[in-house]
Amino acid sequence: MTAVPSLPTRPDTVRPAYRSIDPATGKLVAEVPTATDAEAEEALAAADAAFRAWRSRPVQERAAVAARVGELFAERADELAAIATQEMGKPLSEAREEAQFCAEIFAYFAEHGPALAADQPLPTPHRTGRAVLQRRPVGVLLGIMPWNYPYYQVARFAAPNLVLGNTILLKHAESCPRSAQALQQLLDDAGVPAGAYRTLFATHAQIERLIADPRVQGVSLTGSERAGSAVAAIAGRHLKKAVLELGGSDPYVVLDTDDVAASAQAAFATRMGNTGQACNSNKRMIVFSGIFEEFVAELTRQAAALVPGDPSDGAEGTYAPMASRAAAETLAAQIREAVEAGATLHTGGTLAEGPGAYLAPAVLTGVTAEMAAYHQELFGPVAVVYEADSDEEALALANDTPYGLGGAVFSTDPARARELAERLECGMANVNAAEAEGAGMPFGGVKRSGYGRELGPLGMDEFVNKRLLYIND
Repeated sequence: MTAVPSLPTRPDTVRPAYRSIDPATGKLVAEVPTATDAEAEEALAAADAAFRAWRSRPVQERAAVAARVGELFAERADELAAIATQEMGKPLSEAREEAQFCAEIFAYFAEHGPALAADQPLPTPHRTGRAVLQRRPVGVLLGIMPWNYPYYQVARFAAPNLVLGNTILLKHAESCPRSAQALQQLLDDAGVPAGAYRTLFATHAQIERLIADPRVQGVSLTGSERAGSAVAAIAGRHLKKAVLELGGSDPYVVLDTDDVAASAQAAFATRMGNTGQACNSNKRMIVFSGIFEEFVAELTRQAAALVPGDPSDGAEGTYAPMASRAAAETLAAQIREAVEAGATLHTGGTLAEGPGAYLAPAVLTGVTAEMAAYHQELFGPVAVVYEADSDEEALALANDTPYGLGGAVFSTDPARARELAERLECGMANVNAAEAEGAGMPFGGVKRSGYGRELGPLGMDEFVNKRLLYIND
């Protein structure tokens, strides 16, 4: 038997912490020290040991546990929402919806998972033989998750893989330790066996060693291009499967409309979801010239009318803080650089005084390909609007981006909208809808938005051994 190397140890002298800071006030709420190397090794060993038993249980039993996880998400939606709101500034109603969506995701895979993992008979070249395509779990998986959807991002990775029989080590964002702890408690209470889902407050060095360890069979990351590139490089060096969901700068094309104001209001509401901090948000609005000025005027009116508010209150006419002061400062700098380069700022873009992470919602036009903002992802409450004179110009603008996550096309003529949507270079194209959200809808992108898919039938087809079983009769 080949010896399995353990994680190298290091002296436990410096223990940086995962820190929960309320972005509305800038105050420290909680901190959790990072794991020691001994703790990281223990978590990996436990996940590896749990895999042997978990994969041997009938898929229906694993699905029943997933169903209970979904039930607890629904039961604890208010509790989970309060944590996310204080930890990353998400409006309370949106945080509650996120927890409820997690309930739907686990329920989906509990119901459909056994059929999606079932053996699939194949035609054979021999009259007497029988062939079956089997879907078998592969082992311990490492999940590296972000702060913008502290529950949903985990659920869409964990649910299908737990039903398959894989086990999970989960490294959450350094700013979300309380969300991570609440998730661990929920899965424990639902009956997920010890070690089968394990939160690890790991350092970056520990993550690199975990990916390299032969007991880890794959890694899934949702985050920045920089993080995705680093993780993919390590995974590739060690021949590990990776799924990456990275940035996005989704086009939102409005070809025509019967009600310009209503269309602009819908576009703005979409852009402000999660205070603009969503990978597949409509970061680039492309509007036909005949309605462009009125569309921009309504966006500006919507943005200018908002004032800072308490995200736990969610009062009408207010906007929430971004997830951190640093994120707000970065976005403010991007806006300022665009304006200095010649873009027009119609409203917003200013940081509130004090330690809070409030950035006034902004509307930008006149962004050109010579500006950095044209190519960057503006991750926050900024509506960037481009003018197009033809369907071909709109399509060229839509595809002129290094990203390829999602895209949407709107028109009173569905056939016209579909014809353009068919040519979008993205992983998720929508006609007369901002997005198709649902547990059964695959999520993922192309180009620099990453690769692989989560949710839906494809969500169970990433970290799986698609094994051929042939029987010669």
